[in-house]
Amino acid sequence: MPQELSPLGVGPLTLSLSLPFLLLFFSSSLPLPHYSLLSLQAPIAQATWTVFILPSIFILSHILDPNMAIKEPTSLAGQALADSALLQKIDKLFECNVGEYVDLPQLVVVGDQSSGKSSVLEGLTKVNFPRDSGLCTRFATKITFRRDLSIPQREISASIVPSAQVDEDERHKLQAWKAADLQSLSPQEFSKMMHEVHEQMGISTQDGDKKPTFSNHVLQIDIRGPEESHLSVIDVPGIFKNTASGRTTKEDIALVRNMALEYMRKSRSIMLAVVPGNVDIATQEIIELTHDEDPEELRTLKILTKPDLVDKGAEHKIVELINDGNAQGQLGWILVRNLSQQDMNDGNVDRDNAEAAFRQSLPWSQVPLENYGIKALKVRLQELLTANVRRQFSKVRDEITKKLQETKEALDSLGDQRDTPQRQRRILLEMAAAFQDITVHAITTNYGAHKIFDSDEHTRLATLIATRNSEFSADVAVAGHTYDFGSPFKDKLPHVLPSKENTKQSRKHIRDLEDNDIREILVESQPVQLPHKYGILPWVKEVYEGGRGFEIGTFNHNILSTLMKKQTVNWPTIAWGYISDIISYVHLFIQTVIRKICKNSQICANILSMLREGLLKNYSRAVSMVDFLLDIEREGTLVTLNHYLNDNLEKCRQKRLLEQVSPKSLDDCSHGRVVRLADVATQHHMSNVDHTVQDIHDILESYYKVARKRFVDNVCMQAVDHYLISGPETPMKLFSSTWISDLSNEELDDIAGEDMGSKRKRRQLKKKIKDLEAGKKVVLG
Repeated sequence: MPQELSPLGVGPLTLSLSLPFLLLFFSSSLPLPHYSLLSLQAPIAQATWTVFILPSIFILSHILDPNMAIKEPTSLAGQALADSALLQKIDKLFECNVGEYVDLPQLVVVGDQSSGKSSVLEGLTKVNFPRDSGLCTRFATKITFRRDLSIPQREISASIVPSAQVDEDERHKLQAWKAADLQSLSPQEFSKMMHEVHEQMGISTQDGDKKPTFSNHVLQIDIRGPEESHLSVIDVPGIFKNTASGRTTKEDIALVRNMALEYMRKSRSIMLAVVPGNVDIATQEIIELTHDEDPEELRTLKILTKPDLVDKGAEHKIVELINDGNAQGQLGWILVRNLSQQDMNDGNVDRDNAEAAFRQSLPWSQVPLENYGIKALKVRLQELLTANVRRQFSKVRDEITKKLQETKEALDSLGDQRDTPQRQRRILLEMAAAFQDITVHAITTNYGAHKIFDSDEHTRLATLIATRNSEFSADVAVAGHTYDFGSPFKDKLPHVLPSKENTKQSRKHIRDLEDNDIREILVESQPVQLPHKYGILPWVKEVYEGGRGFEIGTFNHNILSTLMKKQTVNWPTIAWGYISDIISYVHLFIQTVIRKICKNSQICANILSMLREGLLKNYSRAVSMVDFLLDIEREGTLVTLNHYLNDNLEKCRQKRLLEQVSPKSLDDCSHGRVVRLADVATQHHMSNVDHTVQDIHDILESYYKVARKRFVDNVCMQAVDHYLISGPETPMKLFSSTWISDLSNEELDDIAGEDMGSKRKRRQLKKKIKDLEAGKKVVLG
């Protein structure tokens, strides 16, 4: 509590230096009365103080400090000015509705309906609120006191601060309501104004009108004058437990309780808990609630009312409670004696005089002055609010800045406003242009052109597909055939390896999107059996003998078709797995890019949903092309004009001849290894069947190599590149300006239109940004 000056402006240091001289000077001629210097109340003491001591203090003080001016020290005046500016900034933050988003330093009056809260407020404001107006029972009331030396006398005005939940029209209507010159209103006129406030807020003004009883709006009462102190107090509706027929319900009980708790839970609120002294304080719900929110009672000031109604003999307990209130560094108690019902009926009783007179009797005179009366309460409230604002202001400023940034980011996440077909189409066109630009860079491997390629590997489409193409080619070469070619003529059973180790396809499972929404057109990954290392000649002989005719020295060409189909039995599994992987890459690319460029998740989902049918159609074309190529290679006539067939065939025959004559070769130092002609001639003696089987094997091997390379190239070029990557109707080209231009207004609204929830959220975010920006100007101003 700041130290006050003496009536003459003498500072405490000067007074302390002067008193020893005064006591020595007057000890022989003027016996001092038996009173402390701080409580000289008797007439004799007052006369002695006025006639002798005060002039002496004044003279001696000026002897000790001739240059002393009789005024408030500059430091205290500047500090008071600074506190006033901070308090006014907090008030402006409340007016800007910043309190809806950031906890602001405030004093909150809470208590039961019968606790005497209204009387305490009347004592603070010196305004006789009409008893039938329902003031402080239907809505929160913020009372602001401000010193204003520019006006000759007190001025009172009122306005409404709308809650954050109302729409813009309702907000403007409530903010437009004003009331001025309330200090000149009679109780009847004041009551009429309060009914008008109820109507503005849309709450009940009479029983049975089926309107809400309570409101979340705030009535603001501004009291300005040359003698006012800087203070703001918020009074919330009183807590009650019993309903009133036709007026309040059980829902209202919970609503008011939650409203009070909402203010009490704010960490920067100082609670002023009003408790009547004529009840068992320990049973008061408001004491329990404040203790729950503030166990150490470091931000709870308790106000005890109705001491005149305390039972006889119990007064000393009240006095002890007040005196012990600050024992643990708590804010403690203040005792307030309001006008009784008889005093109000008399109509001519001065409230402050009645309160002062009540303290003259025992045991109430034992209550310290700083803990008694409405004046002490007002001084304490001013101290608490000022200290709280000083302590919290920098935190409030930082929190406003942080909240503003977060709110702007939340608004940005909603994207541009989309309330007309033109805006909706423009947003989609901008997205399509960005999508096509990223797609071009992804296909041309220009990964440095956009940051998306660094943040998500699934967008590096060309690299993914090129890598998968190489794997596909290797898979067909390694695991595409049933039997290895070129094995010696050994009659061995086919060798089957465990399926888990049979193929790279089973070891490399890249279609791992469990929630993939196009799984109906993809083929599940299946393991393929690795080729048998031995036994191809017995197998060819078995097939030949099972289908031979009357050919002499040759064979039926249909045998090659049969062998080719059996030899390529793994091609479909490998090819279907490959095309499914590529489709998964493409679809994931489309999803990823659209989600990256689209700030609104709902628009993104709507676009993908609308594109789904076209995408599936394009994907199905690629799968159909794979099926077509498989059918051509495995079911159609074996045809090739590639001279590589003859080259392969000649190599096969040469290889077989070398294998036959190699054991008969001799090492000739001058010519290397040589074979005698007689040995060459003798190696050709074999049966017709064996000769034919070897010939079929060599032709099958030569043709298989040509067909395998051709099949791999055709699948990569036609099924993948043409239908999925660079063709005229690839999936990536579907989301384009042409597609968007063909959308109807209804389709545009279905895709990019805002639902009621988004519109409401956008409206709330815009209002929040507006309020926080106004608040930021206040705290930085």
